[in-house]
Amino acid sequence: MPDTKKDRLHPELHSGPSVLQATDNQLQATDNHLQASASPMSLSAQPPVVFGELVILGYNGQLPHGNKGRRRSKYVLHRRPKANGVKPFRKHIVKNPHSSKAVQDSHQHSVSYTLSRNQAVIVEYKEDPDTDMFQIGRSSEDQIDFVVMDTVPGNLRRECESVSQSTISRFACRILVERNPPFTARIYAAGFDSARNIFLGEKAVKWYSGEEIDGLTTNGVFLMQPPGHFSHSTSGGVWREVSVGGTVYALRESRSTPHKSNQIVEENNILQDGTLIDLCGATLLWRSAAGLTASPSEHEFESLVDDINAGRPQCPVGLMTLVLPRKGTLGINDKKPFVYTKCGHVHGQHQWGQGDNNDDNRTCPLCLTTSPFIKLKMGAELSLYVDNEHPTFCFSPCGHMASEKTVRYWSQVAVPHGCQGFHAVCPFCATPLDNDPSIVKLIFQDYTD
Repeated sequence: MPDTKKDRLHPELHSGPSVLQATDNQLQATDNHLQASASPMSLSAQPPVVFGELVILGYNGQLPHGNKGRRRSKYVLHRRPKANGVKPFRKHIVKNPHSSKAVQDSHQHSVSYTLSRNQAVIVEYKEDPDTDMFQIGRSSEDQIDFVVMDTVPGNLRRECESVSQSTISRFACRILVERNPPFTARIYAAGFDSARNIFLGEKAVKWYSGEEIDGLTTNGVFLMQPPGHFSHSTSGGVWREVSVGGTVYALRESRSTPHKSNQIVEENNILQDGTLIDLCGATLLWRSAAGLTASPSEHEFESLVDDINAGRPQCPVGLMTLVLPRKGTLGINDKKPFVYTKCGHVHGQHQWGQGDNNDDNRTCPLCLTTSPFIKLKMGAELSLYVDNEHPTFCFSPCGHMASEKTVRYWSQVAVPHGCQGFHAVCPFCATPLDNDPSIVKLIFQDYTD
C-alpha cells in the first residue's frame, strides 16, 4: 500500500474497519472545524490589500533595540477587515465639554474646541463605512496603531540613547484611507484618545466663525509634498501645516506661535507618494503601494550589490579585495570599504596618510587630496530609494550608500529639526549632512584583473 499523507499522520488506520470508520469521522470533523474557523482571506488565498506604508527617517530598517509590536521603524497600512473610519456629523455649543453627552459616550468620537471657560464647540463624528482610520503618536495605548518616539540622529546615538522630554504628541495625527481604489489617504492633526475624544484647550490655536470650526495642535503636524512624482523628484517641496480638520496652512512664525497662518486654498491634505510628515521629533515618509514599485525589492537590491562586488574592487594600499555588505550582512572586517569624502576614492582600512594632529583627515594615496576617511555602510531601508539603480554614491559624514538619484534627492530635502529650523539629513540615520561635500561619488578600483 502506498505511504499516503493519511497513513503517515494516522497509522491507526491499519488497525481494522471499525477504527478506520471512526478515524475517517474524526478527520471529517477536523476538516469541518478548520473550514468553519478559517477566515475568508485564508479560504480565498487573497493577500490583504496594502494602502501604503510609513517609514521613520533615521533607522535604516530597524530601531536601535529592535522592532517590537507597534513600535517599529516602519508601519504598513492594510485594509481592515471592517471599516473603522469616522467623519464629522454635527456640531453644537456647550458650556462644559467634559460633561457633554457626546464626550462622555465612549462609543462616540468627538472633537472639543474650548473657546473660553464657559463656551466650547463640540463636533460629533459618526462611522464612515468607506474609510479606514490609522492613528500615530507617542502613546502606547491601543488606539495608536503606530507608536513613534523621538528620533536621535545617528551621530549622537552613543551619547544620547533617549530623549528626556519628548516633543511628539501622545496622539499626534490620524490618517483616513478610502477602502476602495484609488485608496486615497488623507492626514489630519491630532488623534482620538482612549475615550474617542480630541480636546483642544483654551490656549490651543483654533478659530470659529459660526460656520467653520478648526484648530492646530501645540507643536503642529507638518507636511511636505514632493513636486511631481516622487521617483522623478530632484528636490523637496514646501513645508505646510495641517489642521485638525484637514485644512492646509502656511507655517507659523515659530512652531508654537499661538496664531494660525494663511490657508493654502489650492493645496489639500491628500498624501502623495513621497509625502513627508513631521511630528516635531520624528519625520515620516509616506510611500503608496503603487509608488513602491519604483524602489528595488530585496532580491533586486542584492543583485545590484552583487554586480559591484563582481568587479572585485581592490584597496590600492592593502591590495585586498573589498566586499560591499548586502542587506542584513555586516561584511568581513578586513574587507570593509572606506572612502575619502573629498575625492571619492574607495579603499580598505589602512593607516597611510594620517597627520600628526590626530583628527579624522587623511591624505588619499591616489590623488593626495586631504579629507575625512569614513567607513561605507549600506542604505538598507529600500522604501527610501527613489529609483532602482546601483548604490554608487554615499552621504557625508555618515557614509550610507544608495543610488545616485536617491542620495542627490535627500541632500536637497531640508527636514524640520525639532523647533530649531530645518536641515538636510541622511534618511538612513538622520545625521545632519556636511555642507562640503554632502554627497560623494564613489570611485572603485575594480575590474583590475
